[in-house]
Amino acid sequence: MSQAERRQALRQQRRQERWRQFWRFSVFTATALGLGYALLRQGWVLGSPEQVEVIGSRQVSREQVIQATDLRFPASLLTLQPARLAQQLSSTLPVDQVQVQRLMAPPRLRVQLVDRRAIARAERQGTGGGLERGFVDHLGNWMTTRQQSGAVQEDPLRLQVQGWQQRFRPSLALVLSRRSQLGAALQAIRFEPGGSLWLQTTSLGAVRFGPLDARLGRRIDVLEHLLATLPGELKGRRLQAIDLSDPERPEISLPAPLKPPAPQSNRP
Repeated sequence: MSQAERRQALRQQRRQERWRQFWRFSVFTATALGLGYALLRQGWVLGSPEQVEVIGSRQVSREQVIQATDLRFPASLLTLQPARLAQQLSSTLPVDQVQVQRLMAPPRLRVQLVDRRAIARAERQGTGGGLERGFVDHLGNWMTTRQQSGAVQEDPLRLQVQGWQQRFRPSLALVLSRRSQLGAALQAIRFEPGGSLWLQTTSLGAVRFGPLDARLGRRIDVLEHLLATLPGELKGRRLQAIDLSDPERPEISLPAPLKPPAPQSNRP
């Protein structure tokens, strides 16, 4: 065999060896991928409720999380969508923040929650025409009785919000954020259907705030000043009206004084 023929035979052997290596690599890769996929499908599974971890909440239990997300066991973690589960939990449970994670080793579902706390009872017009009762949080968000059913309420809710509507929420949030400045005097926050706002206080009675405009914060300042400086003999009396529609010119109306009884005649 000539030298040229030997070189050609060596090149052919090298090409055949490269093809054999390529096919061995392909078969190995396909086998590994198949085994890995089968392992994930069969091994990455929630087999019981104990594989659901609930962290950060004092008022939401594992059972409530499972019920709110409608989990069924066994459940494949690959089919669970964390964003959708978080949305379900936010809409049905009394929580401010939700984070859902799928963990592999060992397989489990971790749910991290930040509780939402109701600070007032509330009522609004229901879809059927009657009153619907619920709660509001510190941002004025509506909370259903179902959302509050598992809450641990340390203090009784003495504040009442009447006439809640979604469009009033920013104004309600402002009043609630200033509640500590008004002290225990604030009893009720009432919204008229047209948007006028009233506050009910223990010492001054009903206070008309008027429209929900940019001067709402100023009206709260004036009410705080009145609660602190109004003469003691007026506090606790049944005032006829307090109108803070114009916070620069508050109107305080007192009831007319009672007329003394007419002297009786002492004729013999």
